[in-house]
Amino acid sequence: MKKTFKIIYYLVLAAVIFFALLLMVSLFPIAGNIKILSVLSGSMEPALHTGSVIIIKPTSNYQVGDVITFGKNTKTEVPTTHRIAEIKVVSGEAVFKTKGDANHSEDSKEVLQNEVLGKVYFSIPLFGYLVDFVRKPLGLMLVIVIPAIVIIYDEINKIIKEIKIIKKGKTLEKKDENDKE
Repeated sequence: MKKTFKIIYYLVLAAVIFFALLLMVSLFPIAGNIKILSVLSGSMEPALHTGSVIIIKPTSNYQVGDVITFGKNTKTEVPTTHRIAEIKVVSGEAVFKTKGDANHSEDSKEVLQNEVLGKVYFSIPLFGYLVDFVRKPLGLMLVIVIPAIVIIYDEINKIIKEIKIIKKGKTLEKKDENDKE
């Protein structure tokens, strides 16, 4: 039972640290940096499911068929992730016609290359729900508090074991001294 708990403990701890680092790295405003976003609609079904997490990264070369994320990414505006259906060059700049895989027609607005946040490199189904939850105060607190409680519990158990060993050692020393007298 203890061994199973430790294995689960270390796996959860490693996963939390990995995803926390990945999320932190994606938040730095570094040009060319990866971004982690959640898919909020079913317009790209079945390629990207609602609630998936997508990892995007800007690139200089986009092709027809690439899935890109474009638009503003603010608290009030959400970017769109669709597939490039057509590429035109207007005044020396690439302009993309995009379409969601589940949509019947292309998007009405053309996308300029400078509006593209990046190309989708891979997705993790359903993980977006967790990421969105963690971005909220309650979720962030749970992701920090629960692992912290587990770590504190484990450390307290280690301290108690050490105290018992030390007490046992002192008891044995006193017994040895009494036996010598």
